[in-house]
Amino acid sequence: MAKYVYDFTEGNRNLKDLLGGKGANLAEMTNLGLPVPPGFTITTEACRHYLAEGSVPDGLDQEVAGHLEALESQIGRSLGQADDPLLVSVRSGAKFSMPGMMETVLNIGLNDESVHGLAKQAGGNERFAWDSYRRLIQMFGKTVLGIDGDLFERALDALKGKRQDTDLDTGELQGLVETYKGIVREQTGKDFPADPREQMRLAVMAVFDSWNAPRAILYRRQERIPADLGTAVNIMAMVFGNYGDDSGTGVAFTRDPGSGRQGIYGDYLQNAQGEDVVAGIRNTIPLEDLERLDKDSYDELLGIMRTLENHYRDLCDIEFTIERGRLWMLQTRVGKRTAAAAFSIATQLVDQGLITMDEAVTRVTGDQLAQLMFPRFDGGAPKKKIAKGMNASPGAAVGKAVFSSERAVELSEQGEDVILVRRETNPDDLAGMIAAKGILTSRGGKTSHAAVVARGMGKTCVCGAEELEVRTAEQRFIAPGDVVVSEGDVISIDGTTGEVFLGEVAVVDSAVVEYFEGAEPDDELVRAVDRVMRHADGARRLGVRANADTPEDAARARRFGAEGIGLCRTEHMFLGERRQLVEDLVLAATDADRQAALDALEPLQKSDFTGIFQAMNGDPVTIRLIDPPLHEFLPDIVDLSIKAAKDEATEKDHKLLTAVKRLHEQNPMLGLRGVRLGLVIPGLFTMQVRAIAQAAKEVPGSKAEIMIPLVAAVQELEAVREEAVKILADVGVEALIGTMIEVPRAALTAGQIAEAAEFFSFGTNDMTQMAWGFSRDDVEAAFFSRYLDLGIFGVSPFETLDREGVGRLMEIAVAEGRAARPDLHLGICGEHGGDPDSVHFCHEVGLDYVSCSPFRIPVARLEAGRAALAETDSDTR
Repeated sequence: MAKYVYDFTEGNRNLKDLLGGKGANLAEMTNLGLPVPPGFTITTEACRHYLAEGSVPDGLDQEVAGHLEALESQIGRSLGQADDPLLVSVRSGAKFSMPGMMETVLNIGLNDESVHGLAKQAGGNERFAWDSYRRLIQMFGKTVLGIDGDLFERALDALKGKRQDTDLDTGELQGLVETYKGIVREQTGKDFPADPREQMRLAVMAVFDSWNAPRAILYRRQERIPADLGTAVNIMAMVFGNYGDDSGTGVAFTRDPGSGRQGIYGDYLQNAQGEDVVAGIRNTIPLEDLERLDKDSYDELLGIMRTLENHYRDLCDIEFTIERGRLWMLQTRVGKRTAAAAFSIATQLVDQGLITMDEAVTRVTGDQLAQLMFPRFDGGAPKKKIAKGMNASPGAAVGKAVFSSERAVELSEQGEDVILVRRETNPDDLAGMIAAKGILTSRGGKTSHAAVVARGMGKTCVCGAEELEVRTAEQRFIAPGDVVVSEGDVISIDGTTGEVFLGEVAVVDSAVVEYFEGAEPDDELVRAVDRVMRHADGARRLGVRANADTPEDAARARRFGAEGIGLCRTEHMFLGERRQLVEDLVLAATDADRQAALDALEPLQKSDFTGIFQAMNGDPVTIRLIDPPLHEFLPDIVDLSIKAAKDEATEKDHKLLTAVKRLHEQNPMLGLRGVRLGLVIPGLFTMQVRAIAQAAKEVPGSKAEIMIPLVAAVQELEAVREEAVKILADVGVEALIGTMIEVPRAALTAGQIAEAAEFFSFGTNDMTQMAWGFSRDDVEAAFFSRYLDLGIFGVSPFETLDREGVGRLMEIAVAEGRAARPDLHLGICGEHGGDPDSVHFCHEVGLDYVSCSPFRIPVARLEAGRAALAETDSDTR
């Protein structure tokens, strides 16, 4: 019979798939002998069954009852016992951390009778008991019963006025409980459930349901977390941080999650429960201040932090509660961190002997490296500082101030850059946080919801800017000096320093970009990046090339570490002033006219290729012959038609209009382009091949690779190849001749095509369009968001390579191509070549290189190294 419930003593940190991250780590801490309140975990398997079938699996209720009975026996109190109650918390806990996205309910077991027993337990502290009771009704009402949380908040705000919630006395809290129960009755038509076991059962169902809450779905999509994992549920004996000033709750990090520096980092809040800290409703005190308040607990906490970091060999994020001077550990996990902290911590741990450099490379990601390459504020630019908060997540963000998540999404969809400004964020703000360039709050600390989520997403964030009076309803905030910032006013926030500026502040390249451009690594972060990149380069098997069309792009690509050009698009060379020559080619009435136009283009093409060969200094350059249809280089048909209708067209305009109409296609992506154009327009490809050959001869050591686009049949390639071989021989140079594999038929007949091709380069942008049967330019805005909502896409197939469809075509082409020609050279030149997950796939299927835009080359280098190390690690297991 399936086992759906595990006591904390039964699990360990390796059971995250089954127990979720929180449950697995609670079990691990229990095994380490750390002070963890007793409890048990309902598995993710139970959640998946519930979500699929609409009911809990058979036997679950009995298992939960048995574990609850054991917990009651261990504690010596029963759930809801009137005179001496056991209270429990019910918390979510998925395999991957999803901070604040799913539900938690504390203080389960309280009702009108047991609240008096809780007061008795607390030595007659009735205020504490009634505060815990109002918290239960408030959390339960919102998360389990689906009542608008603002109804409870407004009732609380009306009662306390300008006081803190800790200033409310017992009588006021008793009255608030009655008010809350009235809200429940009014909103649901039923009384608040007094049966403690019914409270617990409903809370468990609410946690299961929260897996598919809109904010959880949105977060999973943003973080690329699979939708079918489900969440575990952790049921734990309550410990209370809201007893009084000898109690409290906090969050600690074993290192600074913003910078990676070692030290004491975290927040503490006296007389509070855990939700108060992450919600940011009261400003916390720095963790080091706990030493003054409770030195014994502080010293014990530091010892536990050292134990956990050495055990997990990584930055740990810890939640704890102090109950009347006794320390309890409520959670630990490998902590979310900024990109800068990720690189710094990885190399620090190497220097401490806790991990190897191989492990250090696997601890960072290409996405994090890309974040480090974002611009930063120019230190010499004029600025008007209006406030300073906590530097919660680094970066430079500039945008229009907005005061609601909905408005952030709306303006972002209109192409505006926005900064989301809130008193504090909550999980319902996730859509706005994703849409915004940065987040600014007047409350909360480095462990508040805004800070944790922003760091996970790589968003710039400043929290706890207490000088700001945020008036959300009025859509404005007031800064010191009576500075008023209303919706639409531009502000700039510096997540590295915590500073807030009025207006737009100029940005400059990051120090990491300067390093890739050739600057010496001169600070801790850049030195860490340098160490990681050198090791990744030494480990990787995949080569990394650039998509570059100009000598300037080629030179920058080499500085960024490119080992060649994997895609030089020649169509870009037909734009600008050269459009005139293309028009002459299209309008040519005779063979002589056409040849004259080609003869005029050839020296210009040669000059282009000469500059690129010089910039690459002997590295291979893969040049794709012209790919788009010719009419894309001609004037717009609408503009010409209007001119003609107004009788303003010249004789040439009329000829162009006739040519444009003749060349116009309903679906040019599937029309006269690529190899088809080269076969239909005599001399076009010949001119390009000759220009390549002459440029290669002019630049000694050049390695030219000529790529024929859009081949679907080997006969097409053979026809072009035959003429190209003759030209190369006439000029007296050698060059590889290959093709792009972008048409599905080419992938399926790769064995035949490889007999005529010396290399394949996968054009995954076009292959994705043809495999899925849609045009990227037309469909992304039309229905991709809906497909993402429905789970048809986990991520856009243009962003990350579709392994099951396009990837399968690639696997076939690799296998059949290499079977026909064992020395076949294989690469990829779509923008997937710079996507981290796609780079791993390219390594797995045996490509020789990936090619991407210059700015993404460092990302591809890092991910190629990580892919090789991941393969080595799996081979040794």
